[in-house]
Amino acid sequence: MRDIVFTRASGWIPNVIREDGELKLMLGAGADANHEPRTFTFPIGEAHLSVIREDLARHLLLWSAVLPLCDAAGTRGRLDENAAVALLDPILLAAPPDVDALFRRIRWDRSRLVAHGADIGLLERGQVCAAMRAATETSNGKRAQEYHANRRRAERGTVLGPLDTAILRYTGQYLHGATVPRRIPDAVDPALLPEVLRVIATAEQACAGMRIGRDPRRGKRATDKSDWTRMETKVEAAVRRAHPELVDDAVRTVNFLMCSEAADRSRNTPMEDDEEAADHRADFRGSAGKTALSFTDDKGVEKKWLRDGSRTATAEFWEFVSDRSASDNEVFTIEDEEMGEGIQLHFYADSIARVTTLRAGADGSDPEYHVEYGLVDGIGGYRALVSAFVRGGCAALEQHGPWMSDVAEFERARRRRRDAR
Repeated sequence: MRDIVFTRASGWIPNVIREDGELKLMLGAGADANHEPRTFTFPIGEAHLSVIREDLARHLLLWSAVLPLCDAAGTRGRLDENAAVALLDPILLAAPPDVDALFRRIRWDRSRLVAHGADIGLLERGQVCAAMRAATETSNGKRAQEYHANRRRAERGTVLGPLDTAILRYTGQYLHGATVPRRIPDAVDPALLPEVLRVIATAEQACAGMRIGRDPRRGKRATDKSDWTRMETKVEAAVRRAHPELVDDAVRTVNFLMCSEAADRSRNTPMEDDEEAADHRADFRGSAGKTALSFTDDKGVEKKWLRDGSRTATAEFWEFVSDRSASDNEVFTIEDEEMGEGIQLHFYADSIARVTTLRAGADGSDPEYHVEYGLVDGIGGYRALVSAFVRGGCAALEQHGPWMSDVAEFERARRRRRDAR
């Protein structure tokens, strides 16, 4: 039978229970293999209960010291009760200097104390008892997050100035650098907001007119890494030139904001508009380009395109790629059966083959083809080649060479480029 003997207003602070006549401290920490919260208990005495009732600071210090033992238990292990019990007297009953000395020797959960109002400066100097004089039952998780963020920056040797801090708060990345940045002007001190906006304006001017296109080879919402890198380089250079006082973290978050916004615009653009924005401005529906094409992938799946449809051939093809491309499906073909020509894209090798029919098969004989290979520079290179083929067939690809019919020569060229990178 289990009865609660003492609990505080905040439900997460450990409770004291009586179980089968024995006093125990009960706390929740971590999760089991099924991601359910784990609960741990260990015995305490009446003297310990008395201090826990009367002294919030000592109660929180004990919690902070026991949590690492719970972490060590993992998802299935048992709490080391002997180690937990051994903490009771030194934390709850000892003099403050002895408690401070203990905390210099053991592992403890610093963030827990910061969240409950501990003085950070005193904590850093090892004066844990004095630091807990301002302790509160109410937890402030954001305070602990900020503390950890600052510690991580300090470990990297980064010291934020007021403008650096304001920029990180503006993008929502002050606490977590991996968070997708966004614009949060209300998070910034109004006195600093104009300076922040000047930095943002510098970045916007630097990347005006630039875009980050999609990369259908990696799925429907994937974007072109090379476009991202180009924009990143341009923005970083401009911001560092105009605002040399900013630390790397601030420059990086402005860069991330510009690139992620550009990538989002691209992801939310219809495929036809994306093609036009990528500078493929020919009107394929009204031009003298291809009238019927067949798209296939390495799994044998085929899709037909006819010119009288509502969408361009390039948009249809790249949507086909984004739907079908995978690590085991990286070869795609566009074929004009009527003209006897086509191109085969090898995404795994950054290469392409253009194929023309020299002689159609007849009377049981195999057709004869002429195959030439070329190297491709990223998704931008593939887009240009596909658009050129749709406009004018294999002949229109001549300017995108050199083209090699000798396979050995092509493989040497591919290895040379790979080694040069």
